[in-house]
Amino acid sequence: MSRNKPLAKKLRLAKANKQNRRVPLWATMKTNRKVRSHPKMRHWRRSNLKV
Repeated sequence: MSRNKPLAKKLRLAKANKQNRRVPLWATMKTNRKVRSHPKMRHWRRSNLKV
């Protein structure tokens, strides 16, 4: 990807980066480890973004 990105694409990439976080530990502990992962987790190498 080029170094100079349009602002809209940069904002979309930043949003995708913020969304790609693990489930908080308090949620895991509250549900007795039933909720460990969430389905929107994305690995940078395995799946591509459509931005």
